[in-house]
Amino acid sequence: MAQFNSRSGSESPFGAANGGQSIQRSKSRNGSTKRSREGESDPAGPNGTHAIGERRSSVSKPARDFRDEPPKKKKRKKVRDVAPVEEAGESSTRSPSPVIDFDGLSRPSVGTRERLEESDEQSKNRLERMKGAVRTLLECVGEDADREGLLATPERYAKALLTFTRGYQENVRDIVNGAIFQEGHNEMVIVKDIEIFSMCEHHLVPFTGKMHIGYIPANAVIGISKLPRIAEMFARRLQIQERLTKEVANAIMDVLKPQGVAVVMESSHLCMVMRGVEKTTTSTITSCVLGCFERKEKTRNEFLSLIGVNRR
Repeated sequence: MAQFNSRSGSESPFGAANGGQSIQRSKSRNGSTKRSREGESDPAGPNGTHAIGERRSSVSKPARDFRDEPPKKKKRKKVRDVAPVEEAGESSTRSPSPVIDFDGLSRPSVGTRERLEESDEQSKNRLERMKGAVRTLLECVGEDADREGLLATPERYAKALLTFTRGYQENVRDIVNGAIFQEGHNEMVIVKDIEIFSMCEHHLVPFTGKMHIGYIPANAVIGISKLPRIAEMFARRLQIQERLTKEVANAIMDVLKPQGVAVVMESSHLCMVMRGVEKTTTSTITSCVLGCFERKEKTRNEFLSLIGVNRR
């Protein structure tokens, strides 16, 4: 005879040895387990009810609708996030450093090279063409270009525009001029509140503000005045603030090879003050962090705290 283990609710394996009868188990629809011997009929009725007088085991599961059972959650295997490998020719998230030619020109164009290498006669011809273009603009806006107040305006504006964009004729090598010194210094260096005046390339109106530059040397330091000069070189071009911030940071990183560079700029754009949305109190803040400033949050926060950004 089979022995029933009341603790676990299962038949003892010695039953088959004693009675020579094997036991078959089957699961009912409601999850309860039915047991029957070979050659014997199931004591339960057709509806799953037991015969009168037969007691149900107290350790078996209570009868309940299978739809009341909560669905079993499948264990999901943790999959490590693997960064996709960039295919050849696909751009990365960070824009590359601006191109610096053999003579130190940063982001040169065809017109930049011509302007740098032109003779005095070519320079005069350039100025005459610009004067004619300004006179045409004055006439197109409905002005009398021959009245007293505007007679010299084309020449004045042409010379002013050449001054606003003189950064196209400057190069990093001449600005740094060998002012890099091996001092064994590896603490943060910051030059803040550098005044910036540049021209918006979308509307040819100015945007002005301040730039803060910080770097952590890798033994070598650069002359302090060179940082504002590098910023001025890139500002004296047709610019957008985002690119200007990035170009200054990349140029310092390329020239000095420090542990890291951080640049923050905040400015007001006349293209959204005098026209368009016409909001006079807005300011735009951009930043570019490279090297250890990008990798280490504490270093980055120290820089932002020292220039006063975190206190606002």
